[in-house]
Amino acid sequence: MSIVNTLSSGLYAAALLARGRPEALRYVEVDLDGAARSFWAAALCLPASICLRLIDWTIGPAPANPAHDFALDLLSYVIGWAGYAVLCRPFVAAMGRGKLWPRYIAAWNWCNVAQYMLWVAASIPTLLGAPLWLAQTAQLVALGWALWLEWFTARVALFIPMLPAAGLVLLDVLLGLALARLGG
Repeated sequence: MSIVNTLSSGLYAAALLARGRPEALRYVEVDLDGAARSFWAAALCLPASICLRLIDWTIGPAPANPAHDFALDLLSYVIGWAGYAVLCRPFVAAMGRGKLWPRYIAAWNWCNVAQYMLWVAASIPTLLGAPLWLAQTAQLVALGWALWLEWFTARVALFIPMLPAAGLVLLDVLLGLALARLGG
């Protein structure tokens, strides 16, 4: 599959997943090569990640050493993205769903695109100087939707019940928290 086809199929899958549509999986590649190609989603999300960091610096105190903090953010981004793919594999295998891991990780990669777009959109009220309650509500809704989206993606891609899907989301959240703690 060409990179253009991979990107268009993956972005379409992300849009469907964000709307809770399980048929999104028809647009996700199911083999290891497709899972590898789905990591293009990380490249697509990098500008959104940078945007979110810059928004944080705009509304809060600027770091003492921005270049150092930016480098740590980029490193955490790469480690977090690739790290989750590596860490979740034995958990998926322990659930008896190891053969579905390539499809799951491809779907997870693409659902990250929707999550990043949600977080950027939820930051707009803050940037526009909206009242604190509105900005916080937007952030809370985006966080809830992002967590739900990852949970939904795990459920439909792996054919697993609610609790194991929540465990995979928790693994991702804990990895993110650990990297945030190490980074700052």
